[in-house]
Amino acid sequence: MSKPVLYSYFRSSCSWRVRIALNIKGIEYEYKAVNLIKDGGMQRKEEYIAVNPMQMVPAFVVDGATLTQSIPIMEYLEEKYPSPAILPKDSLQRAKVREICEIIASGIQPIQNLVVLQKVQKLSNEEEKAEWAKFWINKGFIALEKLLEKCSGQYCVGDTVTMADMCLVPQVGNAKRFKVDMSPFPLISKINDELEKLEAFQKASPFKQPDCPEDLKA
Repeated sequence: MSKPVLYSYFRSSCSWRVRIALNIKGIEYEYKAVNLIKDGGMQRKEEYIAVNPMQMVPAFVVDGATLTQSIPIMEYLEEKYPSPAILPKDSLQRAKVREICEIIASGIQPIQNLVVLQKVQKLSNEEEKAEWAKFWINKGFIALEKLLEKCSGQYCVGDTVTMADMCLVPQVGNAKRFKVDMSPFPLISKINDELEKLEAFQKASPFKQPDCPEDLKA
């Protein structure tokens, strides 16, 4: 049986989430790099459009089927490989995990995503583009910090790693990239620090991926 294939870009936070989930689940996979920058972006080439018409990463090919969008991919992995679990058994806690995932995956990340920033770039300089990203990340983190005050333990929801954590770490990575001041978000920072101690998260780091430029590799 062939390994599943993950189409990924080292710096893509959406791909990063799925890499963490695959590592947590202990699933071996083939990594296919999709350079989102070079030559106008490989995601815009016909070969990749045939894989994902949305021209985004990740795409996950398994058992002859292609899945796109990080959250459904992680949901699939949880249903297909239920142990170790990345969703709690309790219904309210499961909903809370999904709430955090949506805040990040729908409310923060898309507004500072490469596609949006490239459009904004046509209207502004690099500094203004970075300020755009910082504004939206900061806005989302203000809400997220308050939410985590009510549901977090060692990690986002209690003391077990969940899909929420797999969304948090890449978003903090984006925040650091855009030089967001993290001092107003001590809880987000503390949880992120705890998660970065885990091997599954370390292996998923952008700076340990095969397509990471040599000068950026950890």
